[in-house]
Order: sequence, then C-alpha cells, then structure tokens
Amino acid sequence: MAIATPPDIRIVHLAEVPATAAVLADWFVAEWAPWYGPDGDGDAAADLAARCRRDALPLALVALDPGGGVLGTAALTAEAVADEPGAGPWLAALLVGPGHRGRGVGTALVAAIEAEARRLGFGAVYTSTDAADRIMARRGWLAVDTAATLRGPATVFCRRFDDR
Repeated sequence: MAIATPPDIRIVHLAEVPATAAVLADWFVAEWAPWYGPDGDGDAAADLAARCRRDALPLALVALDPGGGVLGTAALTAEAVADEPGAGPWLAALLVGPGHRGRGVGTALVAAIEAEARRLGFGAVYTSTDAADRIMARRGWLAVDTAATLRGPATVFCRRFDDR
C-alpha cells in the first residue's frame, strides 16, 4: 500500500520491505541508545519484527527514496513508550536518517501515520516527542501534556480527526 507523498518519497508498510529492518534497527540503537543500546531494555530487531503488519497494531511504515534506499520510519502502536497520558493509539519511533533530515520525510511519515490511524478506524492518535514539535504543530496536533522519557522531558501531542 503506497501513500501519497512528495514524488521523491515512497511510503510503504514495513511488512512490504522487511529487509529494511536491519538498517532501521541500527538507526534505533544510535538514536535511542538509553533504550535500545547495550545497557537498555529494548530490542530494536524484535520491535521491528512485531511491527511487520498491515491491518493491526503495532505496524510500521518506511519511507524510501526512488532507488529503494531507506529514508525513515514511523510506527503506530497501541501503547505509549513510557508513562505518557492518553488512550492511544500512538505514533511512535518517528525517525528520519541523519542524512535525510530537513527534506520533508518526517512530515510525510506523520501524514502517513495519520492516514493509517484513520484507515483503521481511530478517532485520534497521540505521540510524545522531544524533537518534532514543529512538525506536529504544522500538522494540527495539539500539545496536551508533558511526559518524562529516558531522554528527558517530552511534549505529548494529540491529533483528533473531526471527519469521523
């Protein structure tokens, strides 16, 4: 299932490109070392394997360039990563590769997760972030709280879908 995005970005379910999980797992460890690193409780490969779905949570999307190179990823999960308030589902693991940031990949992934949440029948979606506040605000997400994470404080956002 491809989702409409800028012409140089194609977004698909991780289930369609499972081989990209190896690249993504390395990125997870580098970006979220307190959780996925050697001293953390997380398992990036297992989390990604669990997200190889199309029609149930958790699922992950992958942004690809025209040649099939990995640009970034985002997930839609039932549970929050930490103790964030909100019923869910949650946009989680929004990550754009270091060499691809600032080109609209993150915004395209957020829009794609919104579309997935709607497709699956959810009336709202939540996220917590310490880095993507501007993307969330531009896309109409509202700051509803703050939460403590392993990397420090994060803003909790909610995106409600009025068309339900």
